[in-house]
Amino acid sequence: MDRETVKIHEKKDIGEVQIANEVVAIIAGLAASEVDGIAGMVGSLKGDLVELLGKKNMSKGVIVEVNEDCISLELSVIVDFGASIPQVCKNVQEKVKNAVETMTGLTVEEVNVRVAGVDVETDK
Repeated sequence: MDRETVKIHEKKDIGEVQIANEVVAIIAGLAASEVDGIAGMVGSLKGDLVELLGKKNMSKGVIVEVNEDCISLELSVIVDFGASIPQVCKNVQEKVKNAVETMTGLTVEEVNVRVAGVDVETDK
């Protein structure tokens, strides 16, 4: 099975550096999960199977699309009840863009956030 990769560096006499799209997705997922107001990531963007994921599989809920010189990301998240959805999403966009660009050197063209659910805590 071929893994999709992004080429970030190539020199004829040294070689090339490629980053698997899954690595970019993991960076984005981890960055998003660190934002206050995010309860988790959603495993299926189509809504067929919605599950709250832990940190073991942070590439779930993240789609990486590679364009010519930049990448686009789509994240599907669950927001904590009571959080300001527009503010949480803005924070996710900023944090994910910064993390991916800093760690990979790639240019992030856009970070689209889809709120797939709200996590309602119940006191037991």
